[in-house]
Amino acid sequence: MNTVNPKTGNYRYRILALVFMATTINYFDRSIIGVMAPILQKMFDWSNKDYAAIMVSFKIAYGVGLLFMGSIIDRLGTKVGYTISIVVWSIFGMLHAAIRPAFSLIGFITARFGLGIGESGNFPAAIKTVGEWFPKKDRAFATGIFDASTSVGAIIAPFVVGAIVSVEGKNWQIPFLITGVLSSVWVFLWLITYQKPEVHPKVSKEELAYINSDSEVETKEKIPWLKLLPKRETWAFSLTTVTDGVWWFYLFWGAKFLGEQFGVDIKNIGIPFLIIFVMADSGSLLGGYISGALIKKGWSINKARKITMLACAIIILPVTFVPVIAGKWLAVFLIGLAAAGHQAWSVNGYTLVSDVFPKKATASVIGIGKMIGVAVAIIADIALGSVLDTANNSGYFWAFVIAGLSYLFILGFVHLLMPTMTPLDDNLKSIHSEFSNS
Repeated sequence: MNTVNPKTGNYRYRILALVFMATTINYFDRSIIGVMAPILQKMFDWSNKDYAAIMVSFKIAYGVGLLFMGSIIDRLGTKVGYTISIVVWSIFGMLHAAIRPAFSLIGFITARFGLGIGESGNFPAAIKTVGEWFPKKDRAFATGIFDASTSVGAIIAPFVVGAIVSVEGKNWQIPFLITGVLSSVWVFLWLITYQKPEVHPKVSKEELAYINSDSEVETKEKIPWLKLLPKRETWAFSLTTVTDGVWWFYLFWGAKFLGEQFGVDIKNIGIPFLIIFVMADSGSLLGGYISGALIKKGWSINKARKITMLACAIIILPVTFVPVIAGKWLAVFLIGLAAAGHQAWSVNGYTLVSDVFPKKATASVIGIGKMIGVAVAIIADIALGSVLDTANNSGYFWAFVIAGLSYLFILGFVHLLMPTMTPLDDNLKSIHSEFSNS
């Protein structure tokens, strides 16, 4: 493998900053309804099943969108594909503000569905961008940086909502409109900035050599996602995304749980969410840094990624005790610890795709895998909403138990499906390289 001094240029980090910004907007937009859930539920007289239906509509669209948005991004390229994604989600995000009480349930279901279609393009585009702009040894850390923005968006949301929206719900529409302004700024910056590194005039030859220092040369022939479905590696990654349902449980049901369990209202949810998602941010950064550092020390990619994910699964385990804890702040800390573990897990899970698959198939594989995760999250939402309506808060007990234990079981199956993480070539055949040694 050629070694190149990474200090020969850093334009790739400007591109990463734009991905960070897009994902922050994505999660700010996505998180607003979860923060306002207790208020909106009272204002519009929704049952827990109604709220679950709204969450499910987003996830159905998100899951369906992942299948074709990933393929669109691979076919049209990251620049155009990412732009389409953020324009669509911004339009439907702002549409929430136009919903009237008489049509609140069907209105929110429709708006969340459109939002899910648009937002489904974010992660395939973001992971593909990292794959195009960073060598394998740096991708987990780069992914950790932009993945940290999911927590930034989730942190900003309760403070913005708390500052603008009253406890009675006055001005609830405004937070949904803010994202439209932010997205317009991003689209302008993205269109004038982004090109692939090999044709970008601001990327030096030395930086381009560093970016491609541990990647195989690829042809321009597209790989259809139907050809990706039979690969064991596709399903190994898909299993890692099953835990997305846990993350969405914290995001969309966390404010409701803290409100019902500890009496936390919209004006006081900011600090608990700040703690939870700052801890989650640390997990994003550390998860990417640790596996990257292990690789640079001579560990194989296979061993570095999986040992890091094992450590994540272990630190998540204590979240199972949250429903039986009497103290609010201890509960918040344990949820934050689990959120940190989840983000570190996700960073390394996403990186499995760019470690193994050719760059031109990355967005498609991410789309397929995350669609599986969304399907599981839909089932979880329906089950939780139903149990909460019939058995009060006992549903939270089982939700946290599953949230704590699932990672260890999933990692075991991932290893069975992909024991050595051998990279695949343009024809999806194994490449024997130093990166695939177990």
